[in-house]
Amino acid sequence: MARIDLHAHTTASDGTLSPSDLVAEAVRAGLSAVAITDHDTLDAIAPASAAARRAEPPLRVIPGVELSAEHDDLEFHLLGLLIDPIAPELRRRLVAMRAEREDRAERIVERLRDLGHVLDLSTVRNQAAHGASLGRPHVARALMTIGLVSSVNEAFDKWLGEGCPAYIPKPRLAAPDAIELIHEAGGVAIMAHPFTVPEAAREAMVRDLARLGLDGLEVEYPRHSTADRARYQAWADELGLVATGGSDFHGANKPDIALGHGVDGNVHVQPSVLEALEARLASRRARQPA
Repeated sequence: MARIDLHAHTTASDGTLSPSDLVAEAVRAGLSAVAITDHDTLDAIAPASAAARRAEPPLRVIPGVELSAEHDDLEFHLLGLLIDPIAPELRRRLVAMRAEREDRAERIVERLRDLGHVLDLSTVRNQAAHGASLGRPHVARALMTIGLVSSVNEAFDKWLGEGCPAYIPKPRLAAPDAIELIHEAGGVAIMAHPFTVPEAAREAMVRDLARLGLDGLEVEYPRHSTADRARYQAWADELGLVATGGSDFHGANKPDIALGHGVDGNVHVQPSVLEALEARLASRRARQPA
């Protein structure tokens, strides 16, 4: 059965496969389409699209991005899919966000130094592809090079995760601004991996975001249990959201997750999901004044 993946990362942010290598992996995985959803950058979309045009069998690359946002002081992640990768306002905002990521990485390094662990920002940059949007996984891999941890997961569990000694929160967009930014770029806004929001606030947040113009909810996800998926599917059905899904592939930074398949095949997103997103986008465009 055909499948697609609507959530994947490359070396343009915190994945470990280049855009062309991600396309090759998608072909090997038997996908008909893959969304490139790097954090705060669109740099992988053009090279991935070029590689996809040479692929056999054909592969469709969906332009996307992943943004950090907040609602009621709680962080969540928002995927923008089917966006125009040259939308000027989106590109302008992403440049600012990448500068904030650089500043955050520097502050994390400074925090680690205060804790007695010598780490240079240049060592962190060396873990990222040239021009990549810096993230905590790059810091994690830098910590591996100095022998402080033995894995990315250990770095997050001991030092970089929320509540850990070197955790620095990332600047986030207000939910209405993030959704509007994606809509202005011609795309659809999807709430990614809702399980990361505290359970007590999760349903209320989804309902609030739906009122703000959310288009979809990521139901198929490697870390979602069967019960989670049933509950999120019910919310999507009730609120008129498209139930989407993806692996959140990061290559070696999430080694148990396979592109298009998740963990042991627990992610299966059909092409009809993409068709539903395109139909929602066409409907919104039809309602806009001429």
